[in-house]
Amino acid sequence: MSDWKNMLEASSSAPNPRLSLRPAEAAKALGVSQRHLWELTHREKHDPVPHVRLGRATVYPIAALRAWLERRTVRKESQDGEHCA
Repeated sequence: MSDWKNMLEASSSAPNPRLSLRPAEAAKALGVSQRHLWELTHREKHDPVPHVRLGRATVYPIAALRAWLERRTVRKESQDGEHCA
């Protein structure tokens, strides 16, 4: 299983599941640099990384990150035209 799935799943199965990740944690979970995460969050026009501002802090809701990853997952088509992962 990939690192981001492990981190996102571990956070939801903990006794007090976390709702969001800080930028360094979100970048690590996604396997990108913090700078690239910032670019995807603030400069991506079509489908930016979902985030929430809490005062001066930016956090990344885990459920929203999962949904964002699912939307951006590239699937190839099978021979009969159906989508497959």
